[in-house]
Amino acid sequence: MTYTLSMATTEDRPVPFIDLVPQFNAMSAEIMATVEKVFSEQKFILGEEVSELEREIAEYCDARHAIGCNSGTDALIIALQALGIGEGDEVITTPFSFFATASSICRAGATPVFVDIDPETFNLDANAVEEAITPRTKAIMPVHLFGQCCDMENLWRIAQKYDLEIVEDACQAIGAEYQGRRTGVLGSVACFSFFPTKNLGGAGDGGMMTTDDPELAKRLKCLRVHGDIGQYEHIEVGMNSRLDSLQAAVLRVKLRKLDSWTEARQKNADQYAEMFRQEGVLDTIVLPKIEPNRRHVFNQYCIRVRQGHRDQLMQHLKSKKIGCAVYYPKPLHLQKCFKHLGYRPGQFPESEAASRDILALPSYPELPASDQVRVVAAVSDACKELRANKSQRRAA
Repeated sequence: MTYTLSMATTEDRPVPFIDLVPQFNAMSAEIMATVEKVFSEQKFILGEEVSELEREIAEYCDARHAIGCNSGTDALIIALQALGIGEGDEVITTPFSFFATASSICRAGATPVFVDIDPETFNLDANAVEEAITPRTKAIMPVHLFGQCCDMENLWRIAQKYDLEIVEDACQAIGAEYQGRRTGVLGSVACFSFFPTKNLGGAGDGGMMTTDDPELAKRLKCLRVHGDIGQYEHIEVGMNSRLDSLQAAVLRVKLRKLDSWTEARQKNADQYAEMFRQEGVLDTIVLPKIEPNRRHVFNQYCIRVRQGHRDQLMQHLKSKKIGCAVYYPKPLHLQKCFKHLGYRPGQFPESEAASRDILALPSYPELPASDQVRVVAAVSDACKELRANKSQRRAA
């Protein structure tokens, strides 16, 4: 299909960055029925709904075990604890991610060790990981950022060579694939988030851990309930991190729609790419790169804006009432709370450059085509203005 900006409407209605209402409206009767069933049974903590969701998520990820918990953050913390990672240990990860990636390592008592990113995928640069390994290194925590898997083959090779665990931060990447294998089975344990804006989002917080290791699964289950093995017998200090039945019930309804929503996100990405190419703006913006043998699920659709013009483009979009967001404006190694780790500005130049350049555009599954065209029209107008300003400066 050929897209023209004449398809864009002139209406003054805002284009939201994400709108969860259409998704709910399309399935409200089914969601409310399952919620009412939970209320009628008055079984709110763990229980059958959670067990069934765990079984369904395990099947979806092709994992042997899935264990629900309170959030994606808790999933990361519990996973590290279950692997015996704590004080004195180091975990290699990316500085370009949501805060929970590094904070979970600290909460487990270990030390995050940062490695820069691949500038094209925004994921951990697997080629730089080996240089960061020390005798204290116990694990690698790759983040499948924005819904595309890391370079797992290289990470598997490194992990095997140095006897390291791999903890997948798959909080943005349920359903993503690497060489035909889904997130959830690409490491020792994987962690998912069901925050409402995720590809599979609940009606609040929620998380899940998956693994093929039965002993690890047993420990994950124990740690999520205060280290209790039953009858108030506590064998270690765990957490209160139980996925509740209401969230599980909602997620079970939504899980059946996940692949169709993923296809809609992928279609949005394809349409953006086609329209931006037609508009000739690729001298100003850089489109997301999809690596071979990947299934990108586009939790976010992020472009890069060249030559430091991101903030100008973002302000132009906002002036047109078009939602957008920056993921993430400050890399983790420069966060005040991690100052004690001793990292310096300039130490991870690709992560810092990404924080200056990146901009996420609306791309939720129910995004109307007319809204997407309005986004492209606004981006194109901003790019033309930036070019004109540049020409004027040259002429002066």
